[in-house]
Amino acid sequence: MPNWRMKGDYLKNCNCQATCSCDTVGVPSPHKFCEGALAMNIREGHYDGVDLSGLKWAATMHFPGAMHEGNGTLEAFVDERANDKQRNALLTILTGKAGGTIFEILSQLITTIHGPHFVPINLEVDREKRRARLSIPGFVETTSQPLIVPPTGEENRVIVRMPGGFEYKEMEVAVAGTLKSTGAVKFDWQGTHSSLAEVEHTPQGLVG
Repeated sequence: MPNWRMKGDYLKNCNCQATCSCDTVGVPSPHKFCEGALAMNIREGHYDGVDLSGLKWAATMHFPGAMHEGNGTLEAFVDERANDKQRNALLTILTGKAGGTIFEILSQLITTIHGPHFVPINLEVDREKRRARLSIPGFVETTSQPLIVPPTGEENRVIVRMPGGFEYKEMEVAVAGTLKSTGAVKFDWQGTHSSLAEVEHTPQGLVG
């Protein structure tokens, strides 16, 4: 198994209600299907001596039912700044061929893949403020903002901890103000769920 590591900021915006019932009870809500966007800014990373620090990757996905039921469609995006070695390293990791629990699981649940596209990926994540933005020109636009207490208009901070999680161990719950994809996987949502987290993935899985 190759030696690799990716540590950095992670965003998941989806069509679920806040806290994402896929994370808690295992099925999407309020809709019977699941779709959205994932992205990561690799602050520190490597793959068998190939430096991955500073690169970004993203994906849009659609599942006709709960994720664990499979038959998913994915469109993949890799930072255009990556050289050939970095591109090969990232694609090897993201397709689950180098271990890493979440990537191995997704490789079994995805049946249709579009891309990868080597494109500019603009990703900004501020977990403390529960704000984020992912922009892939011509493909994806999504923003995250804090939960609001309706009677007062105050920001509501909610943190979900998942000690056994394989996507993240802890995430700040936010609202996806906009969530739009115009590529092969198409959707357009407002006011849905957003997860903002710091993650560290290795061949053995997610580091706590």
